[in-house]
Amino acid sequence: MLIHHKEHCPHLFQQKLHVSPETFDDILDYISDHPIFQSKSNNPQLPISIQLAIFLNRAGHYGNTITLEDVAQWAGVSVGSVVNCTNCVMIAVLNAHDQFICFPAANSEDVDLACKFAESHTCPEWKGGFLAIDGSTMNLFTKPGYYGETFYDRKSRYSLGCQVFFFPFIFKKLI
Repeated sequence: MLIHHKEHCPHLFQQKLHVSPETFDDILDYISDHPIFQSKSNNPQLPISIQLAIFLNRAGHYGNTITLEDVAQWAGVSVGSVVNCTNCVMIAVLNAHDQFICFPAANSEDVDLACKFAESHTCPEWKGGFLAIDGSTMNLFTKPGYYGETFYDRKSRYSLGCQVFFFPFIFKKLI
């Protein structure tokens, strides 16, 4: 099913694993040579692509939206295999941290697109900023008068998010 969705129904693939087929292949290429996937046992491991799919399925959900049993039934494996696959992929991904996570150059197209997105989807005062990092929230008594709906959170409350926000033009002045 995974290969079928990847090739013929990429929207279903992305809906289940929360990454595009191309991103899936990129991650798979980065982690495939990791020693964690080399078994010295007579029992072979699941293919790395299946282990990655199991990991992404779990990582793409939070709370009680998904259980180990749900993933095990979806993947056709045991609950123990879901835990093992998740652990192996997480080790490989963490070891490839520097290849997966990096700050874009301040004058790159990615930064420009992020700034334009931030400007069009947030308050005008945040123009030119990008790289917001979620933090704790402080609940508000009532809906704010300015930009009220932007303070409505996923827990159905009006709240202020404590965030770190990077403004490249200020950062350049500090350097």
